[in-house]
Amino acid sequence: MEPDYPAQGRASLESELTVASPKPLSRAERLHATWRLLLFLIVALLIGPTVVVGIGSRLFETPRGPFTPQFLLYLEIANFAVVLGLTTLLSLMEKRPLGQYGLPWNRAFKANFWIGFLFGLAEASVLIGLIQIFGGYSFGSRGLEGIEVLRWGLLHFVLFVFVGLYEEFLFRGYPQFSLSKMLGFWPAAVTLSIGFGLIHLGNSGENWTGATSVVIVGLLFAFTLKRSGNLWYAVGLHAGFDWAQSYLYSVPDSGELLRGHLSNAVLQGPVWLTGGSVGPEASVFCFLTMGLQFLVVMWLFPAKKSENLEQRVVLGS
Repeated sequence: MEPDYPAQGRASLESELTVASPKPLSRAERLHATWRLLLFLIVALLIGPTVVVGIGSRLFETPRGPFTPQFLLYLEIANFAVVLGLTTLLSLMEKRPLGQYGLPWNRAFKANFWIGFLFGLAEASVLIGLIQIFGGYSFGSRGLEGIEVLRWGLLHFVLFVFVGLYEEFLFRGYPQFSLSKMLGFWPAAVTLSIGFGLIHLGNSGENWTGATSVVIVGLLFAFTLKRSGNLWYAVGLHAGFDWAQSYLYSVPDSGELLRGHLSNAVLQGPVWLTGGSVGPEASVFCFLTMGLQFLVVMWLFPAKKSENLEQRVVLGS
């Protein structure tokens, strides 16, 4: 499969490319951009999730203890719907195509998504393999049998696709686009990636090492946006890595071990090796595999081609 670069027509480029160099904003434009961004953050981070959990507690039996994968799937779908609806409203207010905020639907689940998913799966496999070489991981006994292997594997796949859609669109959709206009792409990406890491500290079992890993992976996802022109590769990468950790290798993901994993895997050894309660993403080897992912993105999406696309949009050619 070849990476699905945007079509060459001007309309397609303008609808998909989200990373063009910002033009200086007037004071009034900066004020409008600021209040719209604040509106987005307040609704998407505070009001929306509160309403979603409230509705969920009425529709479903509220889980005691950790959320079940089914309840988490509801949360991710509903929260993504809130972010999508809010972004659609802002796109109408700003008179821009919705795809300009990172998720052009004409590229949905095409080559970039699946290539990203495969590289996410590969990263998790290399990471677990390195931990296993040093005696820190054991697959353990089978946790599922027969049709349950397929049923839970599919449920986790759909769950983590929506995790990728929700988290990428929340942090690297409208906020990245809006903040880039005011600060520039990378200052915006750094700011939002730090926020991405801090929010993950709310997960049970998460710690500062794991949160630092999340900040770096946030920068990786931003890098894929800059190089590929949209978020579909990042969504696939995000989903593939999380699915492999939580289901295939059955280890904690950001401090959470979900029901319905493939095996009764065991992590043992020093925290620097296994990541402790956080899971492998807090292992020292995760920082190595993330570095390799930056190289993969540089190989898949060469800067020269990305810069040419960017310049054509900026120049209006």
